Amino acid sequence: MQQRSISLRLLVALVWLVPAVCAAQAPDPRLTSHIDGIRIVDDHAHVVAPDMTRDRNFDALPCDALPADGAPTPANVRFGPDLQAAWKALYGFLGTSDAPDQIKAYESRQAAIRTKMGAGYYNWVLDRAGFDTVLANRIAMGPELSGPRFRWVPYDDALLFPLDNSAGKAASPDRKLLFEAEERLLAASMSARGVSSRLASLDDYLTRVVTPTLEAQRRDGALGIKFEAAYLRSLEFLPADRSAAAKAYAAGASGAIDGIAYRQLQDFLFRYIAAEAGRLGLVVQIHTGSGCGTYFDDRGSDPLLLDSVLNDPDLRRTRFVLLHGGSPFDRHITTLLLKPNAWVDTSMIELLFSPPELARMMRPWLEVNPERVLFGSDAGPFGPGLGWEETTWLAGRRARRALGLALSAMAADGVVTLARAKEIASGVLRENARSLYGLK
Repeated sequence: MQQRSISLRLLVALVWLVPAVCAAQAPDPRLTSHIDGIRIVDDHAHVVAPDMTRDRNFDALPCDALPADGAPTPANVRFGPDLQAAWKALYGFLGTSDAPDQIKAYESRQAAIRTKMGAGYYNWVLDRAGFDTVLANRIAMGPELSGPRFRWVPYDDALLFPLDNSAGKAASPDRKLLFEAEERLLAASMSARGVSSRLASLDDYLTRVVTPTLEAQRRDGALGIKFEAAYLRSLEFLPADRSAAAKAYAAGASGAIDGIAYRQLQDFLFRYIAAEAGRLGLVVQIHTGSGCGTYFDDRGSDPLLLDSVLNDPDLRRTRFVLLHGGSPFDRHITTLLLKPNAWVDTSMIELLFSPPELARMMRPWLEVNPERVLFGSDAGPFGPGLGWEETTWLAGRRARRALGLALSAMAADGVVTLARAKEIASGVLRENARSLYGLK
């Protein structure tokens, strides 16, 4: 009898589960039609200039510079039906594999269309993918990326590490290369401000390098700034006393610096830069969740480590976007979205995961605070036949599917009406970003 009772309860549970599963597998066509017609605003992409072989401005810390160490390519960004569809939609190429001869033929077709489109090529790609505007994370923008459809979000991690980074470089082969890249960027920023060597005091560094760099970025059209700090240290930027930070800087400027003191200086600099960004109206984008490289510190990328930053009264004027949904800590994002200065975007996770899985990840955010959820692609150069163009198209296609699945299930469960589901979809794919960044 007990076994029969358990079986009966299981059957009842399955009966109740079927409608939700069916709703998730068959999104409402009225909703998908609406979603497919939305012109997307992309919160986060690494747009590559025409000559990719020489353009290294698409990322301050590019993954292709790191040793692979035999790490496999994630399955969902390998060749498959979605990439076939991208090739066909963008260039009319009917590829059947990623064999060298197929890649060569595909790139030849792509180059011919690029030549034909000329200066209008980038806008043409956006039109083919159903995109309106892209926020390009780049060290610097190029002439091909000017105009209203491509907006700039530069990197400012280098400003966090003005002293000797030998200890950081020794942590792993990846961090050695990444810190060296940041040191080159900091040297360029200092040179642009007329500073040729390390300054003696923290006050001089702030007034002659940090604030002028942020102000110049704002004048040059930046809508926000980007931190990839999780590649270099934990995201736990604790409250830091300015006088203690000044002592640490002074000690490090004249010699070696203690690791704990240097970390406190970085904590202070992060909060100072975030406060200045708020003053200047710049949105702060932060990489959260896992990253590339085989030595990445996943635990140090948990978005909950930013809790004290988001709770800092001095940073309530600063708006933060938690990039990549914090995956694999995506559930940790949910409670952070109730803070008045936090947003999340979907960049990269729609490339790594299937639409049903992305829908599962997004639904808690959509139920808690959908106005704070943004679409992001993280489109960029992933390999032959899978560049910025293809990943832009793929991210848009998969995100539209996932949003349709999540919102259809919510409507079927009585959480939202169909009309409200359409409003949420428009917000996620377009209107939330337009409001956050003041886009017209």
